[in-house]
Amino acid sequence: MQMNTPPRSTIRLTRRGRAALIATGAVVAAAAVAVPLLLSVGSDEGGAERPTSLVVPEGRRAVQVYEAVDKALGLPAGSTKKSLAKARLSLPAEAQGNPEGYLFPATYPLAKKTTPESLLTFMVETAHKKFNGGQVTAGAQRNAMNVYQAVTIASIVQAEAATTADMGKVARVVFNRLERGMPLQMDSTLNYALNRSTLDTSVADTKIDSPYNSYRRMGLPPTPIANPGEDAMRAASNPPPGDWLYFVTVKPGDTRFTASYEEHLRNVAEFNQRRGGQPSSASTGPSAASPSPTSG
Repeated sequence: MQMNTPPRSTIRLTRRGRAALIATGAVVAAAAVAVPLLLSVGSDEGGAERPTSLVVPEGRRAVQVYEAVDKALGLPAGSTKKSLAKARLSLPAEAQGNPEGYLFPATYPLAKKTTPESLLTFMVETAHKKFNGGQVTAGAQRNAMNVYQAVTIASIVQAEAATTADMGKVARVVFNRLERGMPLQMDSTLNYALNRSTLDTSVADTKIDSPYNSYRRMGLPPTPIANPGEDAMRAASNPPPGDWLYFVTVKPGDTRFTASYEEHLRNVAEFNQRRGGQPSSASTGPSAASPSPTSG
């Protein structure tokens, strides 16, 4: 399984298939999107409302989970992140103490004695139960990778796939690109590096110096880029056969996967036409690779 290697330039792809051709030097900016986690609310003995559970949706980043835990437990901002050292989470050696990818999406009960450490530990233990053994481990071995790499791919699939039905094909695009020595070129990895969520990527973005810049760096990013759910993990563990290298969501419900660069360019042109003719850069990854800037 190919991992990180020195930068190499080639064709690029785009995030969630929102790929498009970029006019030379053209930049399409988009504001960051904050996605809150969900709190279930109950009442304590005094009648005051307080959260009784915390819902962590699929695809949220660790920083978003930390913020949600702080809010749920009524703690000062930054408390949960600071508690990582005390939590002593049981993480893979490759994670180097970073729980990204292992804060498993689920509903977690909140009691009066719940602490950031206990809540994070619960999330990581849940992830281990879901990831270790069975289909995930077998799939990782079959694909010549370890579980941590499978979680990393699943996190990209979670970020890039427009629908659950597309997740398997997106995962196959990732594998096909890795096997061919092509850069993943995913906007989702750039967004992670820049701590934002956006549908458009500029040419300047693709040149940033970051191990998460999958336009310039070969192989997988050094860590997962979010916390994937079970559907994304299944897709990463057992993607369907196919020769796809590119994909683009031309319109809602119409994501087109292809192994042909020329066909991909036609799909991207249709996307741009529907978009109003405004060129936009897309990232690679399980999207579709376009020309110089590309789509994915």
